[in-house]
Amino acid sequence: MDRSEASIAMFYEALGPRKSAGIRLAVMDMWKPFRNATHTHAPQAAILFDKFHIMVHLGKALDAVRKAEYARLSGKDRRYIKGQKYTLLSHRENLSLDGKAALKQLLAANKRPNTAYLLKERFGQLRDYRREGWARRFFDQWRQSLRWQRLTPFEKFADMIERHWDGIAAYCRPENKVSLGFVEGLNLISAPSIEGGVHGTRYNDDFRLITVRLTYSAAIGRSHGKRR
Repeated sequence: MDRSEASIAMFYEALGPRKSAGIRLAVMDMWKPFRNATHTHAPQAAILFDKFHIMVHLGKALDAVRKAEYARLSGKDRRYIKGQKYTLLSHRENLSLDGKAALKQLLAANKRPNTAYLLKERFGQLRDYRREGWARRFFDQWRQSLRWQRLTPFEKFADMIERHWDGIAAYCRPENKVSLGFVEGLNLISAPSIEGGVHGTRYNDDFRLITVRLTYSAAIGRSHGKRR
């Protein structure tokens, strides 16, 4: 299976109209065919874009800044940047002592990667907000801080977030506070059964990810309905 709208439509067809109508929350990456199919087959479902995939895009923007800075510099000026992709993209707490020292040297020696790194770390605060208005204000201020920085990959990332804002702001609503870590665990547990359970077709990792999450969201929707 590919990542086409027709592929995810097959999942909804296998799930059936009754279960599709019970989906309250659909967690996915920012792939348009997934959104289109969900709007068509489960229009009542709120769409929530997965934080992991959002941060992957931001990590790519940061690495693009690193590569551009490496290309711009020459000779000894490159020494703190060369081979430091993992160091720059990792969470600081996951680095070894040597890694933390290398990160400190890299950021101290190169203004543009330093600015990009700080912007990346700050953006992670977006999901901490419990009200959409506060989250919007934070994002607008974050985006404003990009001005005059000449960080084109970050500007493109900000444009992408703007285009997908509804699915990001959805996380601020109390009814959508699903433990995404727990859902990730369900992916690992349930993927093999889904692999052989929907038309007997082998799906790629991205497709299994969304199908497991949609199934889990449907179960949440039913449980919420019972409590009401």
